[in-house]
Amino acid sequence: MSWRVVVISGIAKLELRLGYLVVRQETTTRIHLSEIYALMVESTAVSLTAALLSALVQNKVKVIFCDERRNPVSELMPCYGCHDTSLKIGQQVKWDEARKVEVWTAIVANKIKQQQRVLLALGQGEAAGMLEEYIAQLLPGDTTNREGHAAKVYFNAAFGGAFARGKEGPINAALNYGYSVLLSAFNREIVGAGYLTQLGLWHANRFNLFNLSSDLMEPYRPLVDIAALRLNPESFGSAEKRVMANVLNGGIVMDGKNYHVIYAISQYVRSVLNVLNEEAEIAGLKFYEHGKLEMDAFLEPS
Repeated sequence: MSWRVVVISGIAKLELRLGYLVVRQETTTRIHLSEIYALMVESTAVSLTAALLSALVQNKVKVIFCDERRNPVSELMPCYGCHDTSLKIGQQVKWDEARKVEVWTAIVANKIKQQQRVLLALGQGEAAGMLEEYIAQLLPGDTTNREGHAAKVYFNAAFGGAFARGKEGPINAALNYGYSVLLSAFNREIVGAGYLTQLGLWHANRFNLFNLSSDLMEPYRPLVDIAALRLNPESFGSAEKRVMANVLNGGIVMDGKNYHVIYAISQYVRSVLNVLNEEAEIAGLKFYEHGKLEMDAFLEPS
């Protein structure tokens, strides 16, 4: 399985040579395509060959392009994720509405649970107790918006009472960047499995191309939050972006075993799709857990 997240900065020429990504800068670097999970082109001073782009798509490498400020602005998406994409899309449009509600409710519950674990690790016991109450109050489809109430308590407790997600600043810049990288990882898995990212469970914004990815990524957002908390940037530049992009290479515990985050995402996405296709029961959803609650346990070095 691919595992490398490759970030290209500065002036560079990227090309394909005998199955390798060749990066020509002051020195030349070669990386086999089979090892690459995602390629982030961070600089607008990078040129790529069409042959390389085609090979990257065929090898299911997620390619993310950044703007002149080095912020993610677009990504390369294949037209077809697998050989039976038409069959998978046919299944997707027929997903049972009650099953979709059931899956979304489980996702919300797990997201709040992961937020609670972060607060416990930070010593915010009172706020963590409030999130426990929100989980207990959760109704099918989260019709009372326990997710929104939990988010307000969570962000205030984790980042401080003066923090607001809409404000400009290095912390929000780190969060936005990390969430973008995380979203791209989910896009890769969903498209690679043959499904459409546009058709979500709860997210249904007509202008959002990634409604399903936005749904499924929710429990993984706290991993980005932890990375931002540990980084605690005073500014947000190239070095900080590399740290946030490295979230995908972090360690995670799932089914009692240690995995890279990118592997856990792959297993989780496929478990959700199996449940939605009624090939597994709701108990088959593969959510991650943490081995311990200390901060360093959330993102072990790769």
